[in-house]
Amino acid sequence: MPDDFATNLRRLIRARFPLLSIQTAEESRVLAEIAAVVGNRTQIAPARQVYTWSTANGFAALGQPGNAETRTPHAALTAAAALTMPSVVILLDLHPWMGSSSTPADTQLVRQIKDTVRFYKDGPVPRTLIMISPIPRIPPDLESLVTLLEFPLPTEAQIRSTLDGMISRNTAAGALTLALGPDGAERLAKAALGLTAFEAENAFARAMVDDGRLTDDDIVLVQEEKRQIVAKSGVLEVVRSSIGLDDIGGLENLKTWLRKRNGAWLDEAAAYGLPAPKGVLVTGVPGCGKSMTAKAMASAWSLPLVRLDIGRVFGGLVGASEQNMRTALRTAEAIAPCVLWIDEIEKGFASGASGQGDSGTSARVFGTFLSWMQEKTAAVFVIATANQIGLLPPEMMRKGRFDEIFFIDLPTDAERKVIFGLHLKARLKAGPALGALAVDDALLDELVGLTEGFSGAEIEQVVISACFDAFNERRALTRDDLRHEIGNTVPLSVTQSEQIDALRAWADIRAVAASAPEDRAGYATPEPAPSFLGVPPESVLARGGRPVEA
Repeated sequence: MPDDFATNLRRLIRARFPLLSIQTAEESRVLAEIAAVVGNRTQIAPARQVYTWSTANGFAALGQPGNAETRTPHAALTAAAALTMPSVVILLDLHPWMGSSSTPADTQLVRQIKDTVRFYKDGPVPRTLIMISPIPRIPPDLESLVTLLEFPLPTEAQIRSTLDGMISRNTAAGALTLALGPDGAERLAKAALGLTAFEAENAFARAMVDDGRLTDDDIVLVQEEKRQIVAKSGVLEVVRSSIGLDDIGGLENLKTWLRKRNGAWLDEAAAYGLPAPKGVLVTGVPGCGKSMTAKAMASAWSLPLVRLDIGRVFGGLVGASEQNMRTALRTAEAIAPCVLWIDEIEKGFASGASGQGDSGTSARVFGTFLSWMQEKTAAVFVIATANQIGLLPPEMMRKGRFDEIFFIDLPTDAERKVIFGLHLKARLKAGPALGALAVDDALLDELVGLTEGFSGAEIEQVVISACFDAFNERRALTRDDLRHEIGNTVPLSVTQSEQIDALRAWADIRAVAASAPEDRAGYATPEPAPSFLGVPPESVLARGGRPVEA
């Protein structure tokens, strides 16, 4: 157990704090920790007897059967007040009597708790009352009397100990074949962070019995258990993805940056003196792979990908939005290491700096998120995407919030060739649709020459639409199908050329080009763009974006 909980509990008991409240769903673990602290006679004197109460067992010494006549909380407090020896009384699941937003608290019970607290504080015998509940409900009448004590989830060391014990027992019994990589056990333990001890043990057991083998691939099964935590938050959503970095055409600078940071949350990186990366902000032309990059990165790193929907954060009740944001951030930290994806972040935080029109709610939510981005220590890698980055407040983009800002432009000739090859081979891998069409350099070079200014999403739709045309006539795909769809497509670079040029001007000196310099070689410099956010147009480079640092 971390020293923080044991030390704080010991100090509060020795200081004779009469009423404590602990929020946790791990009753067995917290009861064991309390008993260990109270039973350490060298730390707490005189020794304390531990009593527990629940509606099922009634009031009794720890581990003993209770009295059926003390199954009500009122009877339990009466029994607690009658104790004459140094003791610690633990009340389990008292929250149903503590009231809620729709029901008032039991006034008689609140009064009885206040009397018991006063009796404990002024009495000659040291006694402490501890309320343990998964739901923290403290009536206003008790707020000045109760002391909140945080009971943390299992640490990585505790989870690793549980995993090692399960591996030892099952391999000794011949029920498990161990095939983990050098850091496989560490990755499994880190994947289980955020789970309770019971949930972590269940997740490991599931991974072991699935095929009788424990491999690095079982990390995915452990991460599946975290879906329950995320789903309960109501603000975050787990995104499943099988896309890898190799499934993205081009963007070699961005992919290289991400690959170099794979495993940066492991102990090996910490021992090397490296901090966990904070995150990246990815902007660029719509349809050029920003969202796909987020999905591919989580898959490449074998980390859970959770999406924060800013629209879900803002609630109708006063204070609900701020609480929703805090809940989302706590949940992300609980399941760390993970990737937190915020899609089109400018839609949610464009007015965050001012908060006009909503009594400052968006400003407070925005401030909470900024502070967390700056101060967070958990291995939560944030990847935010934006189409209109000029709408974001400047304080979000300063160094310290994100490690880097990447700009994704329209794909170059080399990148379009790779993108066409990926989509054609993915759609035609079944065989019958391919027919006599050969996906070779000659075909790809022809398609590249016809699609100057097309985005990756537009190229994908060209391939899909051409396949639909061929499928409608129940025949194989032909070059003419692809040429026809290209001719019918008006790319975004034509319909929104002014906006794209302005975005390139902004990214010229503020962002790193997501594509490698060799991929951009030979690409024509666009016409000078209008001034955008005070950036002079004459500084626009070929397709925007400063080169990435070596």
